[in-house]
Amino acid sequence: MIPRPLNCLCAMALTFLACCQAGQPESPTAKTNNLPLDLGTRKVGVDWERFLGPTGNSVSSEKGLLTSWPKQGPNIVWIRPMGAGYSLPAISKGRAFLFDRVGNQARMVCCHSETGKELWEQRFATQYEDLYGYSNGPRCYPVVDQDRVYFFGPEGMLYCLKAVDGTVLWKADTFGDFGVVQNFFGVGSTPAVHEDLLLVPVGGSPKGSNQVDFTELKGNGSGIVAFDKFTGKVRYKITDELASYSSPTITTIQGKKWGFHLARSGLIGFDPGSGKVEFQFPWRSRILESVNAANPVVIDNRVFISETYGPGAALIEVQPGSGKVIWDDAGKVRDKSMQCHWNTPIHVNGYLYGCSGRHKSNAELRCIELATGKVQWSVPGMTRSSLLLADGHFICQDEEGGLHLIKVNPEKFELLSSVQLKYPAGMKREGEPLLLEPCWSAPILSHGLLYLRGRDCVACLEVIPTR
Repeated sequence: MIPRPLNCLCAMALTFLACCQAGQPESPTAKTNNLPLDLGTRKVGVDWERFLGPTGNSVSSEKGLLTSWPKQGPNIVWIRPMGAGYSLPAISKGRAFLFDRVGNQARMVCCHSETGKELWEQRFATQYEDLYGYSNGPRCYPVVDQDRVYFFGPEGMLYCLKAVDGTVLWKADTFGDFGVVQNFFGVGSTPAVHEDLLLVPVGGSPKGSNQVDFTELKGNGSGIVAFDKFTGKVRYKITDELASYSSPTITTIQGKKWGFHLARSGLIGFDPGSGKVEFQFPWRSRILESVNAANPVVIDNRVFISETYGPGAALIEVQPGSGKVIWDDAGKVRDKSMQCHWNTPIHVNGYLYGCSGRHKSNAELRCIELATGKVQWSVPGMTRSSLLLADGHFICQDEEGGLHLIKVNPEKFELLSSVQLKYPAGMKREGEPLLLEPCWSAPILSHGLLYLRGRDCVACLEVIPTR
């Protein structure tokens, strides 16, 4: 736990900042550079302000990772109970923004990222009910940009709050405004920030549409909606695509900005600033109840996409106005290269690593060659899992709560440590499993601290000791 003097210092700093801001009312259109006070004491490392981290691919730049874990696993710094949902926090300037559901309220809680101490809380009414009996809580991760935090609920409510105190700056009802018909598992595409825009995969339908049969459902030009991130005003809408569970990826290829989104029916390549659609590449299963969920992976001028219900994976070469297939799994009946469910694979030096398989029983951790899709190695029995790359190693969390440390090696699977975390001594649930399934959240690493999500809690572990 954080020492008491530092607790007092944090509280004084927050009070001082709030007083300063209270004396200077902010216009809702103001493009402010007044960033919140940094509450963090761990100065080495980077913030993790968006889904899949600073570079959007679950790759951390931090060094000094512990490469041998004790029997009980890395040191547990703090544990916080959580309500319904699947998201992990965004980490920014010593704050952790956690999004969950308690009763009939969506809850955004801001905590000190190093101690778990609560700083503020906001709650909003929600009546979302999952059509298939899964969690009624949020799927999307919070996104922090400068002094604001954005979050997108499973019922389609989009909020922008002031990061320092939770003040609501603007909100949008995407279901009501764009005629969204509830997707299989609600809203699950985390928005992405590009310059002064918030890119949100909405996937609305014409007014009067109310059927859940997606074979008949049509789009209404709101496949991706770009909101002014300061005001919530709609800046552009593109494509008739319906929503998926993948999130937009923004990158630069040969000096040109690109946006890629694996929507319900396939990949969209577009200009994230103007909304100009460069190409659309059909890619989805023929099975009605199928979804695209893994993010596109961009390597130079190539984009790798993958799904688990039918066609599998494809590698596409990107050019203005077109996407050319280098290889794909579509013609393979069996032995497909990579069939990612919700995890986004990670590229390292010409190889892709990720979890392939639709069900817990058939999921395999794999390494494939990027250029050809050839499987280098495949390890069954680890259930469906998510990877995080740091300092030449993968931190792997499986859906049953197991935590694994794996060395990056395209030649063979090289497991260094495995642990099933337990509640520490002195806690009410001492000795019980800490991370209960389903553990479906992609792990995050910020300033040496690893954040993991189980069914009913978030745990913070130290995996890079402070110097």
